[in-house]
Amino acid sequence: MGAVTLRVGDLDGMIRYYREGVTLELLRHDGPVAVLGRGTTPIVILEFAPELKHAAPRSAGLFHTAILFNSREALATAVYSVAAKYPAAFTGSADHLVSEAFYFNDPEGNGVELYFDRDRSQWSWTHGSIEMATVFLDPNEYLRANLTETAADAAAAGTGLGSAIVGHVHLSVGDIASAREFYVDRLGFETTASMGSSALFVSAGGYHHHMAMNTWNSAGAGKRGLALGLGKVEIVVPGADDLGELGERMSHFGVPTRDNGRSIAFDDPWSNLVEVRAAR
Repeated sequence: MGAVTLRVGDLDGMIRYYREGVTLELLRHDGPVAVLGRGTTPIVILEFAPELKHAAPRSAGLFHTAILFNSREALATAVYSVAAKYPAAFTGSADHLVSEAFYFNDPEGNGVELYFDRDRSQWSWTHGSIEMATVFLDPNEYLRANLTETAADAAAAGTGLGSAIVGHVHLSVGDIASAREFYVDRLGFETTASMGSSALFVSAGGYHHHMAMNTWNSAGAGKRGLALGLGKVEIVVPGADDLGELGERMSHFGVPTRDNGRSIAFDDPWSNLVEVRAAR
């Protein structure tokens, strides 16, 4: 997964949250656009859009952006930092068997998951489905076990440890049948887990999930209007041939696309903008 673009009403406040709270680095800030990430990897792109309002409750859109850290210490640093500086942002934590996750809302209500993956040798698959669960994970105990003195100092300073990427993106959608038809049958992801008519998890390359869709807050939602919140989901494929094949696939299914020679963009059934580009 590539960076997630958010349209925001308070650019300075949102930069502060992701930089000083989540401990991302400000990679670029050009006028109304700020790019935050780690090293050279963009994770969140903030676009200033003060003319827009928040979407209506129960609309389709972003459920959360999930940021994957490369170590428990790096995760603990970010969790401690955002919890200490934005205590009201914390919404929960869970051991999902494949991962250890902590959940927050940013100042404009966009969901954020911070997580660490267990080694793939510890994942369990049954008939092509990944075994995931929601088991209580004590955040204080987790920090005691993984927050080193170095990590605590980094968190206090608003700087992070290790590397991080967008591990997956979770969307709120109107119905799961349409999500499966679009993201699996048309776009080409593989289903890794499903929860009947309430949630779907999909991936490429045997990951537990690169994207998920649920109807927990948005059942029956139609197309999104222009609003604050999710602006774009970016997917990265290995090479130009893969991008070309995807373009042909979407054309076959009658999905309107915008192709600028470097990426292909299209809307899902709820007008969530998806852009796919080649890594090389």
